[in-house]
Amino acid sequence: ADTVASHLAIKIPEKQEMLATLSVKERLEKAMGFMEAEISVLQVEKRIRSRVKRQMEKTQREYYLNEQMKAIQKELGEGEDGRDEAAEIEARIKKTKLSKEAREKAEAELKKLRTMSPMSAESTVVRNYLDWILSIPWGKNSKVKHDLAFAQNVLDTDHFGLDKVKDRIVEYLAVQSRQKKIKGPILCLVGPPGVGKTSLGKSIAKATGREFIRMALGGVRDEAEIRGHRRTYIGSMPGKVIQSMKKAKKSNPLFLLDEIDKMGQDFRGDPSSALLEVLDPEQNSTFMDHYLEVEYDLSSVMFVTTANTLNIPAPLMDRMEIIRIAGYTEDEKIEIAKRHLMPKVIRDHALQPKEFSVGEDAIRGIIQTYTREAGVRSLERELMKLGRKAVTEILKTKKKSVTITADNLADYLGVPRYRFGQVEADDQVGVVTGLAWTEVGGELLTVEGVMMPGKGRMTVT
Repeated sequence: ADTVASHLAIKIPEKQEMLATLSVKERLEKAMGFMEAEISVLQVEKRIRSRVKRQMEKTQREYYLNEQMKAIQKELGEGEDGRDEAAEIEARIKKTKLSKEAREKAEAELKKLRTMSPMSAESTVVRNYLDWILSIPWGKNSKVKHDLAFAQNVLDTDHFGLDKVKDRIVEYLAVQSRQKKIKGPILCLVGPPGVGKTSLGKSIAKATGREFIRMALGGVRDEAEIRGHRRTYIGSMPGKVIQSMKKAKKSNPLFLLDEIDKMGQDFRGDPSSALLEVLDPEQNSTFMDHYLEVEYDLSSVMFVTTANTLNIPAPLMDRMEIIRIAGYTEDEKIEIAKRHLMPKVIRDHALQPKEFSVGEDAIRGIIQTYTREAGVRSLERELMKLGRKAVTEILKTKKKSVTITADNLADYLGVPRYRFGQVEADDQVGVVTGLAWTEVGGELLTVEGVMMPGKGRMTVT
């Protein structure tokens, strides 16, 4: 017992206790107790050492196999200079402010991607999906301006006239500036072509400091254009709404839905019904694209729509506030030509202001006898035509400048297409002169009555 006790790693007081024990039996029992305690400690240490060793071996094995896999992929040309694509996607997932649902979906798809061969078709589908879900903006808002004076100045600078329309837009922006979330009706600008509906949308975006994105709806017949295609289809993509959000790179752009009255429908679905979810402030915070399969928040987006007529489905129209834009008056067209169109013509044709000028009487002549429209597109085309002819004349005849007046207007534009404010010089039997209303303004209208054999009824044609 004394020999065993001298070799045990026990403390001095315990050795003293052994030495003080006179009975051999008791001394052996104490030595046995000390040995059992020492054995149990050594067994625990052994288990810990073996566990640490196994963990180190597993880590070293995984590292070795991963390095070997990278080397093989690099040799086969599957990896891009040994770069770990999965690790890069994982870093993007951590960096992007995804919603909880989107993050879980992205992590599940990444886990699936790690188990696939990089050359398989399925891995390409998963990779494209992850690229889309990480490329669209999640909570990236641009700073919105609430300066109404600045907004009014932008609208006045970019557009002449349209005072009622501009006042209504400023009122709309004033209400939005007091609210944290955009709620209330969607603006729908309705008017004939060429009156500045699309450019008004750009001006609103500029006035509020938002990114501007335009989505043309003319001829859209497939619901998948709005909501996207499911990933089971080859070459599937998100809908135009999500594509436009990716292009904007911000979560709160101004989204212009152009020509909303030109949408159709066929066996593939009704896109106007799909737009109901997009334009409803109560629903668009949980917009679900068929491709993404996760909810996306569109509640910060400012939607503006345009249309030529009110040929819009009733449920869709119910979600919008209609702002009618009438045609410009003759005087407004002249001012628009002076302030906006003429500088553009001079710039586009590389002319100097002193080389080319069009008098006010000539502009009035173009409006009255060469164009018949509510907007100014045809007026712009005629001024562009004058610009081309002026450049040609300057280069051919070495003239210093070309001035267009009412007297020489026909020499450049040809015979007038329309008669303005004129009736027949001689009175005709059975013909009376009346007044008519058109989208381009008032017009003289001749009404002719003719008697023909028949049943005595009056027929209006």
